[in-house]
Amino acid sequence: MRILTVLMALIAGTTVAKAETLQTAIFAGGCFWCVESDFDKVEGVVETISGYTGGTLQNATYRNHGQHREAVKITFDADVVSYEQLLYVFWRTVDATDAGGQFCDRGNSYLTGIFALNDTQAAAARASKAAIGNRLGAPIVTPIRAAGDFWDAENYHQNYYQKNASRYNYYRTGCGRDARVAALWGDEAPFANDH
Repeated sequence: MRILTVLMALIAGTTVAKAETLQTAIFAGGCFWCVESDFDKVEGVVETISGYTGGTLQNATYRNHGQHREAVKITFDADVVSYEQLLYVFWRTVDATDAGGQFCDRGNSYLTGIFALNDTQAAAARASKAAIGNRLGAPIVTPIRAAGDFWDAENYHQNYYQKNASRYNYYRTGCGRDARVAALWGDEAPFANDH
């Protein structure tokens, strides 16, 4: 009985320690299917949830999210991957110079954005945005805002790239996402040849 109690305490201690290292990031990068797909490949990312944020409408859905942006809430283990590393991936998987949308998707719903959950994230995002502007030599139009309400997208949008792989790959290729990212970033584009 004592061994079982010790084992349970060790497991509980590990779970608590692990939970303490979990953090959240929220990024809008055009179609949330693609953002989710890219971040699921990052070691240390525990979960990605597609959804809507950045607007004032309550209970946003796919049919009424026009004032919101498609975004992904990312849960990550900060002992494995840092917020700064996630920012590095974010910038290199979007076109942060496009003020009209992303790739073939146009309009407010598909604009980029970083939604910071605290001052530390906001400062890191601002520093990385300045560095990216210098690196690309072009104005970076991605806003950095305080995170607000995040409305989970419908179940059929979650992990769409896995559940509907052929449709997803057709969409991603046809939309020109990887081609544009490769044109911007070249060898620094982390996933351009993975799809």
